[in-house]
Amino acid sequence: MSDEHASTRPEEDAARLGLVVVGEAAALHSGDESALDASEENIRETVDGLVDEPLTPRQEEVVQRLASAGGTLTAGLSGALAAQTGRSVDDVLEGAARSIVWQERMAADRDRHDAELAEGLPEQHDADGHDADPRSARQHEREPEQRRVSDDQRQRSGEDTRRDTEDTADERRRPGSDDRRHPRSDDR
Repeated sequence: MSDEHASTRPEEDAARLGLVVVGEAAALHSGDESALDASEENIRETVDGLVDEPLTPRQEEVVQRLASAGGTLTAGLSGALAAQTGRSVDDVLEGAARSIVWQERMAADRDRHDAELAEGLPEQHDADGHDADPRSARQHEREPEQRRVSDDQRQRSGEDTRRDTEDTADERRRPGSDDRRHPRSDDR
């Protein structure tokens, strides 16, 4: 138990716990007994740093098991995602950790911006008169990435449609397939 949480934001605490869960998933995937032991110790230390009052032994056990179960779930989903995308599990877990850190930083920027507005500080603008809000800048930075992901999804969708169309055409060409024209109601 510590008093350090008194000065931290809930997003920081959530990020710490999220990173602990990703660490547990990485330890599970490694299969290394010492990594699992270190991860369990990390869970205990993190939980101890997040609570206001000492937990009962039962509460501590439940919280540790929840974090461990979260790590198990994360490990399983990461493994499935890695298999589906052709990437390594380590890459997927690294991406999850980066995402957790990125979300916490965005929340900190948002809180800082909101505090400045509450204090009556003027909004900052760049030399061109555009809003210099860090969230706006990050949105512009993410747009090419979002377009690339969207383009990739469209390409995969197009490939699926093309493959389905080819499969349907192949079925029609097979010997014994029903090539007869079915009369439509307006042809009768």
